[in-house]
Amino acid sequence: MPIKVVLVDDQNLVRQGLQSLLALDDSVEVVGQATNGEQALTQIAALAPDVVLMDIRMPECDGITAVQRLQEFATPPPVLMLTTFDDHESILAAIKAGAKGYLLKDVALETLVQAIECLHQGGTWLEPTLTTRIVEGLQSQSQQQSMNPTETLTDKELAVLRLLAAGLSNHEIAECLYKSTGTVKNQVSAILAKLGVNDRTRAVLKAIEIGLLSGADSR
Repeated sequence: MPIKVVLVDDQNLVRQGLQSLLALDDSVEVVGQATNGEQALTQIAALAPDVVLMDIRMPECDGITAVQRLQEFATPPPVLMLTTFDDHESILAAIKAGAKGYLLKDVALETLVQAIECLHQGGTWLEPTLTTRIVEGLQSQSQQQSMNPTETLTDKELAVLRLLAAGLSNHEIAECLYKSTGTVKNQVSAILAKLGVNDRTRAVLKAIEIGLLSGADSR
């Protein structure tokens, strides 16, 4: 079964370009399109896509607001934000709202499909060229949650964290480390708790910020 995707962007050319690009790969199917966040929420509720590709800046209801409201759904699909290189502050806001990754709009087909598959499998996708700027945005905030110095990550948790940064799902991490999926799930929960975050994407960004990972560890 192909991965069902909804495209959300107020620019017709961008949507048409992405649809034409994804039509070249049989593993992905575009099942709906929307021009703003309000339309996106309606499409997502009706079509139940596996992944949403969402522009950040749109009229009426922008991508950040749409992601926030999407978290009220019983089972919100993962959202991959589409952005330009200089939009890092908005990307940070989208991640805080619940987005699972971000990608530049001028992306190659192979990378786009990899990102969609990654989110579909429960992973995260961080565009390397943007990660440094986003971390700088995190560091500039005055009220940062800090990691408890008495709760350092173990070597095993660091190994899991590096694979999280590479976008692997719990099942894929379990296969790489020869562990059960349940064990990996527990370790991921411990990592989130120690870093003081509530999802995998923010865990990776936080780990880069405090020096547990380098930007090269993420995609």
